Amino acid sequence: MANLQTPNIQTTAEREAALLASFAMHSADSRGRTHPEPEHPYRGPFQRDRDRIVHSSAFRRLSGKMQVFTGEMGDYHRTRLTHTHEVASIARTIGRALRLNEDLIEALALFHDIGHPPFGHAGEDALDECLRWEGGFSHNRYALTIAEELESRYPAFPGLNLSLEVLEGQATRAEKSAAYAAAGLAPLLEVQVVEAADSMTYDAHDTDDAVKLGLVTLSELAEHGLVREALALVRRQYADLPDDPLRKAVVHQLIDRQVGDVLAHASRVLAEAGSATAEEIRKLPLRIGPSSELAEQKRELERFLYDQVYRHPRLIAQRVQAQGRLKKMFAGYQTRPELAPPRFRQRAKAVGLPRAIGDYLAGMTDRYCDQQYAQHFAS
Repeated sequence: MANLQTPNIQTTAEREAALLASFAMHSADSRGRTHPEPEHPYRGPFQRDRDRIVHSSAFRRLSGKMQVFTGEMGDYHRTRLTHTHEVASIARTIGRALRLNEDLIEALALFHDIGHPPFGHAGEDALDECLRWEGGFSHNRYALTIAEELESRYPAFPGLNLSLEVLEGQATRAEKSAAYAAAGLAPLLEVQVVEAADSMTYDAHDTDDAVKLGLVTLSELAEHGLVREALALVRRQYADLPDDPLRKAVVHQLIDRQVGDVLAHASRVLAEAGSATAEEIRKLPLRIGPSSELAEQKRELERFLYDQVYRHPRLIAQRVQAQGRLKKMFAGYQTRPELAPPRFRQRAKAVGLPRAIGDYLAGMTDRYCDQQYAQHFAS
């Protein structure tokens, strides 16, 4: 590679030393990768993680996976990919304000939902039931399987060989988090920021999508404190807005309110950290998240969304249909494994046929799953 030791090229360590707080995760302190690699001359380890995630096949397939609502309901609503980008955007905003490592935050955010199967949580529940004798299925664990085993883009190692910090951050979303809790360690602050951003993102965009699709009305949502406050603020600023711009303005306020609250709460919490390092602060009882008031408002809104949106008859019917197809495909591929791609038949020798078939199904987009069902298993 070209020699970049010139006054005009700033190293990652120099940039982070100037911009990041002491308690941020500095790239120079990374524990490296499972398969050691030389440092890159102008990209830090977490930048490389981000790029590897974005260029992975699994990441591209997120565009074809539903978040909550299916393509049969139109094309306005979020997919897994658009949700992921929204989480990354909000998480980076929070991270920048708190002087945390944006590169790590972005990598974690882009990676956090990469293991979701087709048809959202309905698909996850179906695969979990199919694999109940094999340890079940979790999209958080499957993300690690993708990163460490299934992706094949580099000749020197299997998987994506992501940094241990990104892998650990994802592991805290799965059962492996218990190991860190037992050791008395909190997740890195960057991991906590992504968790907070994920929560505020789906509260806002599920509200947006549900109203746009006519599953609930803004008036019904305004019976709950978080939306009621956002709606009141919008109406004070803009009188007599038509329905569509009113909905969009309320969603904007939902995000702004949550981000502002988390930043205010985090700034008070982190004031106690002093000059603690990223590793030292993990041993302290400090957490980045909403204030107690906002947390209660979010719980109230999420209960309403669960009862009136996620359990809406239109969604339940699609959920039951999708789960039935996945279960039939799971059984069918085990009976006729020759229908699965060669690499999954080969994988079955290492992990067993049920797990290999589960991995194959989990990687499908909604449309490809429907196509394979129609081609091989519809009757």
